[in-house]
Amino acid sequence: MRLAGRRIIPGVNLTAPLGRRAFLNSAIAASSLSSISGALAQKRPPAADLHLKITALKTFVVNAGSVNWVFCKVYTDQGLVGLGEGSVTSKEATVAQAILEQERFLIGKDPTDIEWLWQRMFRDPRWRGGPILNSAISAIEIALWDITGQALGVPIYKLLGGAARQRVRMYLDVGATPDAFLKAKEMGYTACKMTPVEPEDNVITPERSVRQAAKRVEDVRKAVGDDFDIAIDAHGRLTTVMAIDFCGRVEEFRPLFVEEPTQLEDLGELALLREKTRVPLATGERLFTKWGFADICSRHLVDFVQPDVCHAGGIGEMKKIGTLAETYRVQMAPHNPQSYVSTMASLHVDATTPAAVIQESTLAREPWMNELFESEGPKIAAGFAELPSGPGLGVSLNEKVAALHPYKPVSRPQYRSADGAVMDQ
Repeated sequence: MRLAGRRIIPGVNLTAPLGRRAFLNSAIAASSLSSISGALAQKRPPAADLHLKITALKTFVVNAGSVNWVFCKVYTDQGLVGLGEGSVTSKEATVAQAILEQERFLIGKDPTDIEWLWQRMFRDPRWRGGPILNSAISAIEIALWDITGQALGVPIYKLLGGAARQRVRMYLDVGATPDAFLKAKEMGYTACKMTPVEPEDNVITPERSVRQAAKRVEDVRKAVGDDFDIAIDAHGRLTTVMAIDFCGRVEEFRPLFVEEPTQLEDLGELALLREKTRVPLATGERLFTKWGFADICSRHLVDFVQPDVCHAGGIGEMKKIGTLAETYRVQMAPHNPQSYVSTMASLHVDATTPAAVIQESTLAREPWMNELFESEGPKIAAGFAELPSGPGLGVSLNEKVAALHPYKPVSRPQYRSADGAVMDQ
C-alpha cells in the first residue's frame, strides 16, 4: 500500500523522522505480519473457499420403541454431509416426506446461505407453519449448520456468536417416582422432570387425577430434599379448573416450573391461570418460530419458554426465540425428548444464548441407541454438559445401525373421561 509515493508499513509514524533502527524494526514487524497472515491462510480449512453446492437429501426414520426418530442428511458436491432431526410423534412418515419435498428447491444451492434458504422454505410455499412443515424445515436447517461448521472447522455455537457460558445445566426427564429422582441425583443431576398426571386405564378423572398427581409431587419432594429442582410436565392434560387446582396444591413443594398446564388454542386460559397461581409456568414445545412465542413473552404469561429445535424452526430460529425471551426477561428451557442430534443442536444454541438456563435431556433407552451415532454426543458430568467441541454439530449417524431399526407405526394412547369423551394430552 502506498500514500503519496511512500509505502505504508504497519506501526510506522509517517510524520516523524525514521531512523535506521526504527526502519529495520518496522520492516521486521511488517515481515512478521506477512508471515503470520500467510500461515493463517495456509491453516484455513480449504472447504471455506469451495463454493459448496447441495446435491441430494436423504431421510432415515428409526424406530426407538414408543417413538420414531426422523433424521435428515444433506449432501454436498465437496463430500461434506450435514445431519439434522425433525422427529414428530405419530407423524414421522409424513415429516420424512415433507423433508424430501424440499429437495427440488435445494439442489444446487449454497448450504451456507442458511437464513436465505430458511426464508425460502418457510415463505415460498404460501402455506406456512404447523408441526409437519416446521419440523421438516428444522431438520434441514440443522443439517445446513452442520455443513457450515464442518466447512469452517468450528462448532456451530462459534458461528452463533460464541459462548455465553462455560457449561450448560441439564435435567433428566424421568418417571414420577422418588426412586427415579434419587437415581438421577446419585448421577450428579440437580434437577429432573416428572409427569405426575397419570390416567388410569387411559381415563382422567378430574378431582382424583389432580389429587393423586399432587401427592406424587409431594413424595418426590420429601425424597430429594429442598435443594433439588422438580420440574413438572402437566402435558396439556388438565382442564382450566384442574390446572388452577393442581398449581394451588403443588405450590408448597416449590416446583421449578409446571409445563404445559393449559392447551395452546387460547392464551386467555394461560393468562387466567397466571393470575391465580405463584407457581412458575412454562410452555412452548408445540409452538413454532419466533412469532409463536412473541405474545407469550411480551405478555409475560410464562417464566420459561420451551422451544424444541426440531420443531420451532431449527438452530437459527431457536436462537432468535432465545433473544426474544431475553428481551422480556423470560428464561428459556428448551424441550428435547429426542435423540442426540436434537440434544447437540440444542446445546449449540444454549451455549450462546443468555436466556437459556437449563436443557432437557433423556438417557439412551436401549444400548443400541448409543451405537446409532458415530461420535460421543453430549458429554455430561455432575449435571452439566460440556460445550460442544467438534466441528459442526458434533454427532453423526451410523446408517447400518439405523437400518436395523426401521420405521414402525406408533399410535399414542387415547385418553378419555369416565363418560367416554375425548380428553387432551
